[in-house]
Amino acid sequence: MNLETSSPRRDFLRATALAGGGLVIGFLVPGARRFAMAQEATAAAPTTFVPNAFLSIAADDTITVQLAHAEMGQGIWTTLPMLIAEELDADWSKIRVEHGAADKAYTSPVFGMQGTGGSTSTWSEFDRYRQAGATARAMLLQAAAARLKVPVDQLRTENGAVVSGTTRLRYGELANDAGQQTPPALDMLKLRDPKDWKLIGKPTKRLDTPEKITGKARFGMDVQFEGLLTAVVLRSPVFGGTVKSFDATKARAVAGVRNVVQVPSGVAVIADHYWAAKLGRDALQVVWEAGDGAQLDSTALRQQFSQLATEEGPTAVRAGDVMAALGKAAKTVEAEYAVPYLAHAAMEPLNCTVKIGDGECDIWCGTQFPTLDQNSAARILGIPPEKIRIHTPFLGGGFGRRATPTSDVVSEAVEVAKAAKAPVKTVWTREDDTRGGYYRSAFVEKIKIGLGEDGLPTAWHQVMVGQSIMAGTFMEAMMVKDGIDATSTEGVANSPYVLGTPAHRVDLHSPKTGIPVLWWRSVGHSVNGFVMESVVDELAHAAGQDPLEYRRTLLKDHPRHLAALNLAAEKFGWGTPPAQGRGHGIAVHESFGSYVAQAAEVSIEEGRIRVHRVVCAIDCGVAVNPAGVQAQMESGIVFGLSAALHSTLTLREGQVQESNFHDYPVLRMNEMPQVEVHIVPSTERMGGVGEPGTPPIAPAVANAVFALTGQRLRELPLRLPTSTSSTPTA
Repeated sequence: MNLETSSPRRDFLRATALAGGGLVIGFLVPGARRFAMAQEATAAAPTTFVPNAFLSIAADDTITVQLAHAEMGQGIWTTLPMLIAEELDADWSKIRVEHGAADKAYTSPVFGMQGTGGSTSTWSEFDRYRQAGATARAMLLQAAAARLKVPVDQLRTENGAVVSGTTRLRYGELANDAGQQTPPALDMLKLRDPKDWKLIGKPTKRLDTPEKITGKARFGMDVQFEGLLTAVVLRSPVFGGTVKSFDATKARAVAGVRNVVQVPSGVAVIADHYWAAKLGRDALQVVWEAGDGAQLDSTALRQQFSQLATEEGPTAVRAGDVMAALGKAAKTVEAEYAVPYLAHAAMEPLNCTVKIGDGECDIWCGTQFPTLDQNSAARILGIPPEKIRIHTPFLGGGFGRRATPTSDVVSEAVEVAKAAKAPVKTVWTREDDTRGGYYRSAFVEKIKIGLGEDGLPTAWHQVMVGQSIMAGTFMEAMMVKDGIDATSTEGVANSPYVLGTPAHRVDLHSPKTGIPVLWWRSVGHSVNGFVMESVVDELAHAAGQDPLEYRRTLLKDHPRHLAALNLAAEKFGWGTPPAQGRGHGIAVHESFGSYVAQAAEVSIEEGRIRVHRVVCAIDCGVAVNPAGVQAQMESGIVFGLSAALHSTLTLREGQVQESNFHDYPVLRMNEMPQVEVHIVPSTERMGGVGEPGTPPIAPAVANAVFALTGQRLRELPLRLPTSTSSTPTA
């Protein structure tokens, strides 16, 4: 990504004039590429007011908000419209929401292209969406002033209307006139003072809930139209394998199968419906050229990573003489932590529908990065990207899997439709994605820490081993510096524990294995939150100190960490002795600009860990929708508990052994703990909430298990030795 820097003052770029009674404009956002709006409004009714790419107001007062990002369960279908409605002074009951088309108008201020990820959607749009609403409100006021022949400053807005004395002009009534007004420059806009907010900061029910609970919500898998065929692809069972030859005789004999074609990713069976395609694929006979991937074995990789962690590597951060400081330490703590490869396991299986026309193409796909998909399809078809129309339905979970730099799902579907010469929906079974998708990399981390007489760290040496997400992608130049992938070391290289230690060094090895890896909810923090908060707990016990008080000492100069930590401890009742057979653990971690602390209560039931209660506190800055923040913390905890207690992928002879929820389990309803979420009142810089709830839960549980049993579990998923008792330690 090549990002241009704009002037400090945000401004509008008027790129088109009136079209159908609506003015179409765009924004110049600091940190994003410059763009001139190209959002045409020719399809709008003459009385529809389209002040910018982010909203329109119809004559019936309906306000339609266009999302620049994808709704995949994180709640932005509600949160982003709240920003517009706040400044527009809208009637919330009139708000409707749609996913915006793939368009430069929706370029993310963070990514420099249209995309959803990194827990960035709300904070990155906090200004832009409020400005969009404020602009529309200003133009409505101008239109009302012209109609009533009164100065603008004698008018006010109220719940979707402009008010002058006893006269009320609904926004819908003013739509056509407002479209004739000149939008104000951003420096002339006056955004509402936080003390006057009516929506922001108030718990608000989600706008997408009714459709989802009634089954009306449209996901990618729901796309269906006349003439649409369905395809499934048989891919190599080994990473990097290729088709040597195939016999489709039996596949073609299956009723409903229309065609069998080879595509770059494997062999596609195209049929009238999914079941015919699936049965046809089962009947395929393919000879594979496995290549080096057939040698992959997760046990061997674990050993190789562990050995590599004993060697020095590229250094992410360092200060002082670590070896000398370790030699002078009053006590040393050494540990090796490990986590496995993980699948994303989103509820909706991957799918993509493609309809190719004459010099154009329509794609329906639940995607996190439509710009990447648009460009990938354009390369395959040899047509301009603007001729690729991306239609984004709801995403049935993403967690990073629907944001691949290679656009693997869309690229494959375009290849299939191109070969079929017909509209095709390409569907991945859950087994396809579990066994041949993209994964969170396994990691091994070796740590040696020296403590002073006061029990505080004086030396910190950490060697990390795990695959790089960014290496080999178009983002490598930006994200990998001197051999260090920032997504691997996040949460360690910038940790207050590491940076607060006088002598410290963090090294990273990024071995290449041939296993495709990708960001997974909370990315490197999903690994490093577990490692760092577990090892700090070890330090506290080695120092003979309470884990909470020890953290308070180490974080004394980090008020936002402390705010979350103290609130979680208070609400949990930390320090109150647990009931017989229960253990308590605590953790705090910053990720994606938010600070999250969690305390957990656990027991051991029939040799397995049972989590009974989790108390979570978050400082995310301004909580636009506290109900949404609460839901995302709960979601992150469930997601993290699945990895902490269950999830792991194993490879033998290059093949992933797990396939579906029966052997790659996620947390079940009967395992769900009681969860309390508390939000720290904060006006600090906003952070994200989609991912920060995940990193602290595994260490909180592991620390609670140690408090209960005396067993320090340093590998995920957490497994107890068969001889472990539940007698609390002193």
